[in-house]
Amino acid sequence: MKYLYRLYQLFICLPILLLASIITSLVTVIGCLVGNGHFWGYYPGKCWAWLWIRLLLLPVKVEGREHLAPRQSYVFVANHQGAFDIFLIYGFLGRNFKWMMKKGLRKIPLVGIACQYAHHIFVDKSGPSKIRATYDEARHILQEGMSLVVFPEGARTFTGHMGVFRRGAFMLADDLQLPVVPLTINGSFDVKPRTKDFYWAFWHPLKLTIHEPIMPIGRGPENIKNQMEQSYEAVMNGLDKEYQGFVENPDQ
Repeated sequence: MKYLYRLYQLFICLPILLLASIITSLVTVIGCLVGNGHFWGYYPGKCWAWLWIRLLLLPVKVEGREHLAPRQSYVFVANHQGAFDIFLIYGFLGRNFKWMMKKGLRKIPLVGIACQYAHHIFVDKSGPSKIRATYDEARHILQEGMSLVVFPEGARTFTGHMGVFRRGAFMLADDLQLPVVPLTINGSFDVKPRTKDFYWAFWHPLKLTIHEPIMPIGRGPENIKNQMEQSYEAVMNGLDKEYQGFVENPDQ
């Protein structure tokens, strides 16, 4: 069955997804140039991510959408299990948002420029001024009423377990007094871990758990600490038991 699934990926999924990636990138760029950037910067990518998961026949379960209020901006924070975290959140969260992503992703052909025109945020850690510019851009996005999705670990896990959370997303939430929504991803590490063969996805169910928003309790270090600790605990408790517990990630 494993080899049959690989043949399916090679001869059916690969051509369709390559074509879909090209079309999605072009539609996103053109749409953002001539139309509503919030619409064209989100919906083509959402459909593209949905297609990836559906075409690969991966079952998806989403829990907790009822926790999200209409027209409320959130800072979403998720564990980073694998490459399919992006497709799962983009395709199935059901919320218009912008990504905070590594600067290196800008170099991906077509996808990088599409993300740029969609006004997703590339995190540049090359110096204090670049970090401040990234922070200011994210703050501007949130002030416009958009939500933001961040992987506060900053890197995919090597083991399926969680590493440490960085403070940046929680400082943004504190600055603008926004609720933080923890997201737990299960199954992505089993579908495409960073430690396995680059070319193939492995069949495994995916699950996205949307936890209750963590409201600000004030402003400043105490609020940042509270939202960060509660988020970490919620994400950790939502993981499958085999992946619960902290494991240091040398890539962080």
